[in-house]
Amino acid sequence: MASISLDGVDIGPDCVSVFQQLKLKKSYEYIIYNISGDKKHIVVEKTSTSEKHDAFIADLPETECRFAVKDFRFEIDPTEGERNKILLIVWSPDNAPIRNKMVFAASKGNLKRRLNGIAAEIQGTDYSEIAYETIT
Repeated sequence: MASISLDGVDIGPDCVSVFQQLKLKKSYEYIIYNISGDKKHIVVEKTSTSEKHDAFIADLPETECRFAVKDFRFEIDPTEGERNKILLIVWSPDNAPIRNKMVFAASKGNLKRRLNGIAAEIQGTDYSEIAYETIT
């Protein structure tokens, strides 16, 4: 079993470039990050162009932690039109293994420091906490 430092794991080489594609080029609606099998890097697990929030939620596993970046689109007032914010979602379900939660918690800062342009961070322990209605 690999030992994890208190600083967590570092981010992989494509994490920032894929984030830039979401942020600047609007190439993706969301990115899901995981920690590599050898526990050495945060890696891009999936990208998606789906605008459906339900599709995003379905891509988060029930019993494992993940980081996600979502270009969240919402409307406050119909007269003002659609707005968007880039969110960092820290998915840490209640029934995830403790070690998995610890590694993700220790690594969050490394990812957040490198992804410039995150408007807000949301912590989710069950699907209701990251539902569209809850976030808006």
